[in-house]
Amino acid sequence: KVGFTPPDLLMHRFLWSGLVFIPLVLRAGIGNLCGIGWGRGLVLMVLGGPVMSLISYTGFLFVPLGHGSVIQPSSATLGGLLLAAVFLRERVPASRVAGAVVIVGGLAVIGAESIGHIGADGVLGDLLFVMTGLMFAVFGTLLRHWRVNAFSAATVISVLSLALLPLYAASGGFARVAALGFGENVLQALAQGILAGPAALYLFAFSIQTIGVARAAVFPATVPALTILIGWLVLGEAPTTLQAAGLVTVLFGFYLAQRQR
Repeated sequence: KVGFTPPDLLMHRFLWSGLVFIPLVLRAGIGNLCGIGWGRGLVLMVLGGPVMSLISYTGFLFVPLGHGSVIQPSSATLGGLLLAAVFLRERVPASRVAGAVVIVGGLAVIGAESIGHIGADGVLGDLLFVMTGLMFAVFGTLLRHWRVNAFSAATVISVLSLALLPLYAASGGFARVAALGFGENVLQALAQGILAGPAALYLFAFSIQTIGVARAAVFPATVPALTILIGWLVLGEAPTTLQAAGLVTVLFGFYLAQRQR
């Protein structure tokens, strides 16, 4: 709301962590990117790094905060469950399948609001969140399949993301964010550059290593409720009736999906 564009948030999300992690990647071996390999590293950077983030940030330009906070993690959960069962051959309990069906119902409720009240731009925004959710599901699946270390994944993605910095500088991005004030930039550097960036990436990758894709995929359940709640309290974006109904449905689906039988 203060004027940051999606590329501005993207810069804060990866610039600071990328600079900090450069020495670690160089020490671990730049030739094979900490053992991940350049090919796999670039794929992970696209699916779980700045490309995915930029698409996600763009979606918030078209629809209210609540849409992205529900649709993106829900799509990631559905995609993660499907890929875990089909690609990784992980066991998926019946309750988890039932939860996925309920989540689809919640997404349909939220999508109905886009069609009826927001129009084509709203549908586009929702589809962007579906895309990024599925990208993140593939990202998590590949982390498990390739057995990529959580810390290596976070460091390599942050460092590779620095390759986009010249494009940002050429677009006048640094002058734009400087005009928004020191305090606002520090806030975004902390929120994006630490919490939403390498910290979240590392913790998600670590959870995949320890409990598997199928179970880890359902834990974004906390994202919708907390985002809508904080958006209401901090930004004044009260959820609509359909948003609230869709949120409750999705959270119930997450509850079912997290049961062990």
